[in-house]
Amino acid sequence: MRGGEERLGRFFYRWSENCFPLGADSLALGEFAALKPGDRVVDLGCGAGLLLLLCAGRQEGLTLTGVEMDPVAAGEARENLAANGLAGEILTRDLRAVDRELRADLVVSNPPWYPAGSGREGGPGRMEGCTLAELCTAAARLLGHRGRFALVHEAGRLVDILCALRGAGLEPKRLQFCRHSPDKPPYAVLAEAVKGGRPGLVVLPDRLS
Repeated sequence: MRGGEERLGRFFYRWSENCFPLGADSLALGEFAALKPGDRVVDLGCGAGLLLLLCAGRQEGLTLTGVEMDPVAAGEARENLAANGLAGEILTRDLRAVDRELRADLVVSNPPWYPAGSGREGGPGRMEGCTLAELCTAAARLLGHRGRFALVHEAGRLVDILCALRGAGLEPKRLQFCRHSPDKPPYAVLAEAVKGGRPGLVVLPDRLS
C-alpha cells in the first residue's frame, strides 16, 4: 500500500504505506457518528487519525483523543492533527489497557474486521488484535451514562457486533448498511450504541458508497 494525501474539506489527511488510506468505510463512519458541541471524542485504534479529522471537520470545539498501539501510525496521527492546526492527544497503547481516567462522550472505531486465524484476506492490518467483545468493553469503560459508541464493521458479522455491544452494556440504537450499488449485498454495517440506553433500534436506509 503506497502512501498519499487526500483533502477532507478544510483539512487534509496524509498516510504512509504503514497505514490504511482513505476508505469508504471510514468516510461512512465519519458521517454516521452523532456529534454534539463540546464532545470528548476518542478513536480506539485511530491509525493515522482519519476519523478524528472527519469528526473535527463536521463539528468544532471537540476534544480529540486517539488510541493506537502501532507507534508509527500513532506518530502519523499526531502529525496529521498538528498539520491541520488541531489540538488533540494520541496515546500509544493497546486499547485494552486504556483506563477509566480517559473519559469520552463519543467513542468511534473502525477496527480490523477479521478474526485471527479465519483465513480471510487483507493482510495483518485487517486481522483482529483484540476481539469485538474486548473492543466494546474498552469503549464502555470510557463512557458515562448515555455515552455513545459508533463503529463500522463487516456486514456479515452483524450478530457478533450486536452481541458484543449488549454484552458490554451498550444498547444498539442506530444501524445502517453500506452497499457499493443497489444490486450488491452490503459490505459493511454502521452501528451506534448508547451506554445504559433503553432497547429500541432504528434501521436507517442503506448507504450507497
